[in-house]
Amino acid sequence: MSTHEPSYYIGDPGPIAAGAPYTFFLPSSEELAAIQAGDLVKLLFQYEQQIEKWGAERMWVTVEGHDGELLWGSLSNEPDEPTSPLKHGDRIEFERRQILAIVWDDPTTAPEPPDYREYWERCLVDDCVLEGAEPVEYLYREEPELAEEGDEYPDSGWRIRGRQSETTDKEMEDRKIQYVAIGAVLNRDDSWLPLIDAPIGSAFMRDFENGDYVSCS
Repeated sequence: MSTHEPSYYIGDPGPIAAGAPYTFFLPSSEELAAIQAGDLVKLLFQYEQQIEKWGAERMWVTVEGHDGELLWGSLSNEPDEPTSPLKHGDRIEFERRQILAIVWDDPTTAPEPPDYREYWERCLVDDCVLEGAEPVEYLYREEPELAEEGDEYPDSGWRIRGRQSETTDKEMEDRKIQYVAIGAVLNRDDSWLPLIDAPIGSAFMRDFENGDYVSCS
């Protein structure tokens, strides 16, 4: 099929969730099984033609029926991508496993959502950790001071450094850092997850021989 010909497919969010387990959450199997006509579900529409703005869009579909793992319904959004072959009201067929999120027509009949902790508090971290070039080696927690008025999520106080290895002290000082959600760091290296609730003033160095973190506070 020509890449210039408007077309789309519905993406599988499973690999995305597997690669970002601390920031990308999907409905539980119980929730997916409970979906009925009238519920709204969010799907990932990925375009195969040359695009102008978005190669993919997350849009809502109103469920109208289902047969086992197959569901169908009508598109409840107007696409934002100008070259999209889709329009509001189009019939969409999809599978339960492709659903990103659910808005229940009758919330009183919905299963209990999964109980999981989210990690949206912010931290400072070396760029090389986020890029996957180096694992976490040293981390400490100081008084939070980076949050600004109006921020949706607070500063956790965690400051995270990647492995120094052969890097000189000067190169360590010159490393780029980012102020991001803790979950983004955990997606790359969650070896320090058991330390996440350590109090302010804590500091830990990783022993790569046995994988443990040694307190140095």
